[in-house]
Amino acid sequence: MSNLEKNVSTEKNESTATTHEVKGSLTYENKVIQKIIGLALEKVPGLLDVDGGFFSNLTEKIINTDNVTRGVNVEVGKTQVAVDLNVVVEYKINVPELYNKIKEVVTSEVSQMTNLEVVEVNVNVVDIKTKEQFEADSVSLQDRVTDVAESTGEFASEQFEKVKSGFSSGVSTAKEKASEGVEAVKDVTSKEKSRVN
Repeated sequence: MSNLEKNVSTEKNESTATTHEVKGSLTYENKVIQKIIGLALEKVPGLLDVDGGFFSNLTEKIINTDNVTRGVNVEVGKTQVAVDLNVVVEYKINVPELYNKIKEVVTSEVSQMTNLEVVEVNVNVVDIKTKEQFEADSVSLQDRVTDVAESTGEFASEQFEKVKSGFSSGVSTAKEKASEGVEAVKDVTSKEKSRVN
């Protein structure tokens, strides 16, 4: 095969490859975008929590969950995303500056990971708390039950040790008394004269 024939053959293969395009589409579930946003928002200083509403908060109070999508509502299209957030802000934080930081982080992370355009970020401030108040409120029923169980376990162990110690000393005292009784019986029997020869 001559060089000319090779070049023509190669050109045919390349043109065939470029005319045959693979079809398909790329879509994202809402929860994927919610997770990207939830994880990105963990880095924003002054933002204490993304609030999921009464029932979500009730669930959080009962059991520990690390659900980063809680309180993040999105509408995902083929090329665009709209975001709605309910947030708890740290006391003494400038809220408009925080809002701008949230928009910046959400827009950057979503577009960087998905190439989707963030067209809207709505933030509703539902509460303002100090860090101390937030941490105190964050203790769940599960945490409290665990603490009570640990305390009860420690108390039971201490009581068991006391009982065991008391039982041990009681057994020692009983052994001593029994030994004294055996000695007394031996003394009495040795002093008695045998009735049988």
